Amino acid sequence: MRTQIQKAPQILELLKKKPVGLQQCKTTTSVCVLDSKDAVPSAPCPHSLQSIPGPTNWPVFGSLIELLRRGGLKRQHEALIDYHKKFGKIFRMKLGSFESVHIGSPCLLEALYRKESSHPQRLEIKPWKAYRDMRDEAYGLLILEGKDWQRVRSAFQQKLMKPSEVMKLDGKINEVSADLMKRIGNAHVNGQINDLYCELNKWSFETICYVLYDKRFGLLQESISEEAMDFIAAIKTMMSTFGTMMVTPVELHKNLNTKTWQDHTAAWDCIFSTAKLYIDKKLNRQSDGKAEDFLCDIYHQNHLTKKELVAATTELQVGGVETTANSMLWAIFNLSRNPCAQGKLLKEIQDVVPAGQTPCAEHIKNMPYLKACLKESMRLTPSIPFTSRTLDKDTVLGDYTLPKGTVLMINSQALGSNEEYFDNGKQFRPERWLHEKNSINPFTHVPFGIGKRMCIGRRLAELQIQLGLCWILRDYEIVATDHEPVEALHSGTLVPSRELPVAFIPR
Repeated sequence: MRTQIQKAPQILELLKKKPVGLQQCKTTTSVCVLDSKDAVPSAPCPHSLQSIPGPTNWPVFGSLIELLRRGGLKRQHEALIDYHKKFGKIFRMKLGSFESVHIGSPCLLEALYRKESSHPQRLEIKPWKAYRDMRDEAYGLLILEGKDWQRVRSAFQQKLMKPSEVMKLDGKINEVSADLMKRIGNAHVNGQINDLYCELNKWSFETICYVLYDKRFGLLQESISEEAMDFIAAIKTMMSTFGTMMVTPVELHKNLNTKTWQDHTAAWDCIFSTAKLYIDKKLNRQSDGKAEDFLCDIYHQNHLTKKELVAATTELQVGGVETTANSMLWAIFNLSRNPCAQGKLLKEIQDVVPAGQTPCAEHIKNMPYLKACLKESMRLTPSIPFTSRTLDKDTVLGDYTLPKGTVLMINSQALGSNEEYFDNGKQFRPERWLHEKNSINPFTHVPFGIGKRMCIGRRLAELQIQLGLCWILRDYEIVATDHEPVEALHSGTLVPSRELPVAFIPR
């Protein structure tokens, strides 16, 4: 999936060696195709952080009230796109106690990448850190910084970022996908599934657990264990509560023992206890002389402590459930509204995978249109609308000097929907990634983040979605069941409604 993005790390390493100025980007055909409108001119004396424009910043609340009036956090991507139209390629916003600078320009992203240190920092997730400190648990990849982050990431990177290693996981992915197909066949009524998002969450959860723990939870069976459902519920509770504590002081919630803090803590307790249980079982099986695999290799070959292994594994699991399910849901949605693209994709699958054979990672290598479809889906409807960075030094970006500690939000959905960078940007047109890829600036498509802290699980997620779509499209035609215009639905919440307006028609 996303050939251009897969080449990005090599391309970006070349960029670092080129003596190009921070604020001016020259037009090239291989790396960064920018018109003059994209370049941000350098000011003789860069302005301060306080001079960056943005929405109204009220005392205490900042722009939170305005955002809530616009539909709240579930529709924040709409607000961010509108703010970029109003304030330009960079703006400043404060939500309660959380302040950030938002970037919606490929030239600024390229400048940021070139200034990136060897240990770039992410947004500090204070609720997660507060829980780990309280329970004396280790930090995982999403909250570690500096050399500790690099050490733990290096331990997981060999297994998760090396294509040949990820390809070895296709058997487990396919086993779960086969169960998903049975589930679709049994759960649909007249082709429609009551809660497709829930089913895809189960599929994603079952897959990541099978990869990490070598255990099937049976989530796609008729009878589901209470343990598995408690685990999923804990992840959803944790995700729904930490957002509140990102815009209000987590110390306040902790000291007052608010319900938000209680629910957040109880959710993490469940997540950690389950992870510890199955990691211990896995490591004990290995000590009995059984062959090593994914987690065992990482643990024994890289000298991680068990606490570090548990912490990193729980974060991989949390990150791999909702985001992968969300991306798959939007891919199904986009294909349902573009039958021509769906037909081309089906033909490619049928041409590459012989009848009666199971699609595998080797087949995916010869499916450029499949990769283009997923890339286009993630451009229009990424699983998350932004990623983050925290500056570890004073940095000049565009016309502004940003102090150390400034939180930067990289608005991937605003970039992908910008007509300046994508002709007919509201249209689902996978062909753009095949015929126009040399004229598309790679910094306009960053659903997995940029640089060294790009999502470590992206290759696994890509393969999971690619194989899942092969299974679905071979057996079903996906059709829209309403007449809403695509643009209206794309401008909705970050996750479509539970009753997604699509039907699965057996071929």
